[in-house]
Amino acid sequence: MDRIAELTHQFSLIESSIRDAEVAADRASGSVHLLAVSKTKPASDVEVLARLGQKRFGENYVQEAVDKIHALSNFDIEWHYIGHIQSNKTKIIATEFDWVHTVDREKIASRLNEARTGEPLNILIQVNVDLAETKSGVAPDNLKQLAEAIWALPNLRLRGLMSIPDPVSDDDLKRAHQKLKSLFDELKGCHPTPEIFDTLSMGMTNDLELAVIEGSTMVRIGTALFGARPPKDTV
Repeated sequence: MDRIAELTHQFSLIESSIRDAEVAADRASGSVHLLAVSKTKPASDVEVLARLGQKRFGENYVQEAVDKIHALSNFDIEWHYIGHIQSNKTKIIATEFDWVHTVDREKIASRLNEARTGEPLNILIQVNVDLAETKSGVAPDNLKQLAEAIWALPNLRLRGLMSIPDPVSDDDLKRAHQKLKSLFDELKGCHPTPEIFDTLSMGMTNDLELAVIEGSTMVRIGTALFGARPPKDTV
């Protein structure tokens, strides 16, 4: 199977899985979006999926992403930054991306705000729902304080929350997703413009249906869509 046929097949399977999950969760069709995690994959792969109608792509590595953004500038693509944010990369992230998923500090939010011009940058706050030492994210108890700081920044638009819980067990994942949904609902209730607070990014390949049942509006799929990452050079 050639690469275009392979990607077309995988994209169809993932889309069907999302629509099936919506039905299982009694959710409206089209209420859950696919974020295609295209890190380490070439621009040609992104182009194939863009031609199939996929709009949202997530990238972790700034320079690799910028190269793709420029190479594919003729396509109607919404670029999401989903990697760890280094302070010295905030300017280029604010300039090149449409969304940033991994804001967890006021300092980072302020730097993104200072660097952004034109249309406000869409922001998700990353929440460390299970307080895992290996994960980034704001602690739940500090979420509202960070949200209030972001609301005051004119060049940022707080759209929702995201999390990457530790995949210990299905029960643990369910509790983590329920916790994030609860935090989302609570924050939406005091958001100054609640109608734009509409995105809950949680769930990946292995917990897609569970995440949709618990309220996810955006699932992040990489390997199941593009295949395994290439091995590192051994030379």
